[in-house]
Amino acid sequence: MNKLELLRTFVRVSELSSFTLAGESLGLPRSTVSEQVRALENLLGTRLLNRTTRRVRTTQDGALLYERSKDLLSGMDEIESLFSADDAELAGRLRIDLPTMMARRVIVPALPRFLERFPRLDVEISCTDRQVDLLREGFDCVMRIGALSDLDVVARPVGRLSMRNCASPAYLERHGVPRRLEDLDSHRLVHYVRNLGARSAGFEYEQGGELRFQAMAGVVTVNNAEAYSAACLAGLGLIQVPAVGVDEHLRAGELVSLLEPWQARAMPVSLLYARQRHVPRRVQAFMNWLAVLLESQVDPSAGEN
Repeated sequence: MNKLELLRTFVRVSELSSFTLAGESLGLPRSTVSEQVRALENLLGTRLLNRTTRRVRTTQDGALLYERSKDLLSGMDEIESLFSADDAELAGRLRIDLPTMMARRVIVPALPRFLERFPRLDVEISCTDRQVDLLREGFDCVMRIGALSDLDVVARPVGRLSMRNCASPAYLERHGVPRRLEDLDSHRLVHYVRNLGARSAGFEYEQGGELRFQAMAGVVTVNNAEAYSAACLAGLGLIQVPAVGVDEHLRAGELVSLLEPWQARAMPVSLLYARQRHVPRRVQAFMNWLAVLLESQVDPSAGEN
């Protein structure tokens, strides 16, 4: 029996937690799926799945094999398409991590066009504002907004996101409109930190090419971009956010742009991938597509990260 097919069946059962659903996905009878999993367990000499009447779960050995198998099967798909000049033949798993705001507003809505061009790719998308470990967590590509600290990966600069200072009309009606930096002493800032418990630097602006910060009061601190915008919409204070994240709200009058001479420094956007001699074509294809997609959102003068 083909060992790769046994692995494919096992991976599908692990993903769906069901022999029946895995069989439907693979076009196989449930009995065949069960036989293939047992054959793989006999071949490896270990139990891979715990079976109950309600659910199928991987054992510790099964979880380890699942992660290794996904990489192996993805590599085999890459080899099959390595010498094909047809982009549509690119195949395999593509695992990416995206900032929540960019995923929801820009990338996921455009993803159908990418998958129409590469129909054999299987895309796994993680959306988080935390700084994931590309290598340890097994990502093919990570989009990062802001300064980089990953020294053991390759960074491909894409551009910079221009920033906006914003507040809601309701907030401005209660607290007035700040027109100078001195006015911020009587206003509130929604504080954003990567990790709760960290101290916010305050209101950021550039003056004479130098980055400066002004401490501000605030009653809300968040560590998520969507919560950051939501807090501003709720009238909890000012925010400083990439324009792409609030343009819709500005056009709708739900937010107001403020203090335009004192914007925060534009944030660099980078695509990170593993340092290796051969970057898989599927990863190259995704990064090239993403760079083109973002052209309308970023200043192409990426500069130093």
